[in-house]
Amino acid sequence: MEETRTMTTDTLFLKDAYQTEATGVVTALTEEGAVVLDQSLFYPTGGGQPGDSGALRWENGEMTVTMANKGPDGTVVLVPAEGNALPPVGTTVKQTLDWDRRLGHMRVHTCLHLLSVMIPLPVSGGAITAEKGRLDFAMPEPPEDKAALEAELQALIDQDLPVTEDWITDAELDANPGLVKTMSVAPPRGAGRVRLVRIGAGEEQVDLQPCGGTHVARTGEVGQIRLGKIEKKGKVNRRVYVHLI
Repeated sequence: MEETRTMTTDTLFLKDAYQTEATGVVTALTEEGAVVLDQSLFYPTGGGQPGDSGALRWENGEMTVTMANKGPDGTVVLVPAEGNALPPVGTTVKQTLDWDRRLGHMRVHTCLHLLSVMIPLPVSGGAITAEKGRLDFAMPEPPEDKAALEAELQALIDQDLPVTEDWITDAELDANPGLVKTMSVAPPRGAGRVRLVRIGAGEEQVDLQPCGGTHVARTGEVGQIRLGKIEKKGKVNRRVYVHLI
């Protein structure tokens, strides 16, 4: 299939992470058989967070979206289920998000930010699913009291702190390298500015770090959690799992 000229995709998921339906116009079909829209509800895989899934519907047609990935030049590429027909370029489609899966990602992702507050050490890796997540810390020794750590993390969640965003320039981020906690994932750059996710406000601010992912609006939406395994990974790294209950 011949790729059609496309344009940067408008990222609706950054404007409102709670939006579950939207229209869109097909701007390209890729050689691999995927769809690019002018605007996307679907978050593309990145930063340890999986891409969204859902569906596209148009007159006399429907396509299951199994995954969203980052394409070239700021596009979001929607991968269809095997055998699905694709909407032609120029078609207006209705996007419908798999909301339960996205909400799980938002809850887990926000919880991992709070975990990085409770364990203030460099992060060397991470991964997210709709039910659990994990961070890898440069942590030579495991936490002395796992139960206490779990209780403190839950207490922080239960403060129901607001989760908001700010934007700074690439130069401002370069001047404040301490904002970056992750050693393995570079902050989302490329447009001349970087998105910061803030948890808490004023004197109650507990975290501020670059992040391009989706998050709940308040920490209380994370709900009840439990800490899972704490595994040794190499000489100085430990992997800490957290599960939604």
